[in-house]
Amino acid sequence: MKTKHIFCMYLWTVLLVFALAASSQAAKGPTETIKPVLVDLTSLLNNPGLQGDAHRDERRQKIMSTIKSGFDFQEMCKRVLGKTWQEITPADRTYFTELMTKLLENVYIGKLEDYHYQTIEYVDEKVQDDRAQVTTVVCKDDVKLPVNYVLQLTPAGWMVYDINIEGVSLVRNYMEQFRSILRTDSFQGLIKIIEDKNKSFAGASKAS
Repeated sequence: MKTKHIFCMYLWTVLLVFALAASSQAAKGPTETIKPVLVDLTSLLNNPGLQGDAHRDERRQKIMSTIKSGFDFQEMCKRVLGKTWQEITPADRTYFTELMTKLLENVYIGKLEDYHYQTIEYVDEKVQDDRAQVTTVVCKDDVKLPVNYVLQLTPAGWMVYDINIEGVSLVRNYMEQFRSILRTDSFQGLIKIIEDKNKSFAGASKAS
């Protein structure tokens, strides 16, 4: 049971990072940016009127609306692809970012929509120039999971582009996965893999 809690908490915190900067403004510090948005996101997940399969589309739309207003998906994708990002066209960059956004929605949000009632402790904040890290602990029952949010200061304010859970970086995780694919395949091959993955989620959703 504890292992299940840890797994669900891991997925839940990945979802949270995508919503952290919904109210990002340059005048706000990193932690000030995070706190109110976590409250809003938790309220969405706990709202009985949005739970269940009948409200899936509405729930997803509201969650993703919050997420997209704050998480810097393009910066994340740039870091995930590394030098390949510089080699592809602007159109390819846009399409890759759209595919990754959908993949993350499918992988994480779909598994977290029925997991609720966690609390968050804010432990530390470190800022160096235009980069920051906010350290938190996500608590559920007797399990405590350390989570670090990595942000950068943009003209829109502090924006999250990575999350580190127990030493594991979301960006680095995908970077290593895609690097191995790009060694043996082209960028278009990677695109095809992500497209197929998203299609498989869509098919499963229709079947249910």
